[in-house]
Amino acid sequence: MKILVVNAGSSSLKYQLLDMTDESVIAKGNCDRIGIDGHISAKTGDGRTLEENCAFPTHTEAFEKLVKVLTTGETKVIDSMAEISAVGHRVVQGAEVFKETCIATDEVIDKIDALAELAPVHNHPHALALRACKKVLPEGVPQVVVFDTAFHSTMPRKAFLYGLPYECYEELHVRKYGFHGTSHRYVSSELSRVMGKDIKDLKIVSCHLGNGSSITAINGGISVDTSMGFTPLDGLVMGTRCGAVDPSAIEFVEKKKGFTPDQMTEYMNKQSGFLGLSGIGSDNRDITAAAEQGNERAKIVGEVFCYQIKKFIGSYAAVMNGLDAVIFTGGIGENAPDVRERSCSNLDVLGVRIDHEANAVRGKLAKISTDDSKAQVWVIPTNEELLIARDTLELISK
Repeated sequence: MKILVVNAGSSSLKYQLLDMTDESVIAKGNCDRIGIDGHISAKTGDGRTLEENCAFPTHTEAFEKLVKVLTTGETKVIDSMAEISAVGHRVVQGAEVFKETCIATDEVIDKIDALAELAPVHNHPHALALRACKKVLPEGVPQVVVFDTAFHSTMPRKAFLYGLPYECYEELHVRKYGFHGTSHRYVSSELSRVMGKDIKDLKIVSCHLGNGSSITAINGGISVDTSMGFTPLDGLVMGTRCGAVDPSAIEFVEKKKGFTPDQMTEYMNKQSGFLGLSGIGSDNRDITAAAEQGNERAKIVGEVFCYQIKKFIGSYAAVMNGLDAVIFTGGIGENAPDVRERSCSNLDVLGVRIDHEANAVRGKLAKISTDDSKAQVWVIPTNEELLIARDTLELISK
């Protein structure tokens, strides 16, 4: 059985085609610069590649090209889309409307689009991609939607409510939603497998660190708190996002800079974080290299980032009244030994001890704590596409 997984962004359409008999990747690629000019990069499981500029006015043309790449030419892997059993889509914001994976009916797609106000960069493109897929898929091939926020729907109200008047929650739906749920769910499940323990018996802090970062407290397999909030801007300092900031400081900067609210939002989302603090860039690799060469502002980024990670690990251990394991995943989490070691240093109160040699690993599953560490520390590469494919298969099988 073949499942196509689609992850739509505002100007991109990433995809993977998986053979679910052995969960292998048949093909993958990315249609990007949608609405600008257009480009596709594609790769088959046996190593054939394609790079091509093409016109992508909308997501419909991008999906049509995706179909052509999969079914014709040098990158052909299937004869027709009729070979695909279903398409699974990642959707960022499900709010309180969607708390589990579901079939993408017209009504569901409209509701996803209606939530665009809560995730303007993501939900409308998701809806566009779903409608584009429907136009070119053979009749009867189902589309399934998996929501990033669904994993965090288990948070208790003491964790998700803000100290605003209750009417803001009741009428405007302002609350903590959390994101990266698909990733946190996948890596915590993998941890349970490699530790040989029932996830219901584990207290885990999962650190998804990348250009966007979030940390989640997972108690017995369910999310009980997470660092991202109403939007993905909250929590840790990130590549270009500021993370948590005193709201009065935001108002102060907005007035002093003469910004409109939209300009201030842009300032916090795209000009802050690693980029704003360092003045160098948003990529942690560039920041680390500059810090090693003595750049003081680059050093500040590392100090702030690792300090914040440590604070979340400690606070979430307190929330769960214990800690069995810490997971590092995402682009930085999987590939930055220095971030992992600094974030876990001086956590003697939790019994966390890093094995320096084991921690040298990059991009591979590995236990990086010492044998006498009270809480284990693991690097677990995330695989959101595989989890989406598994969810899709499980739903259509029913």
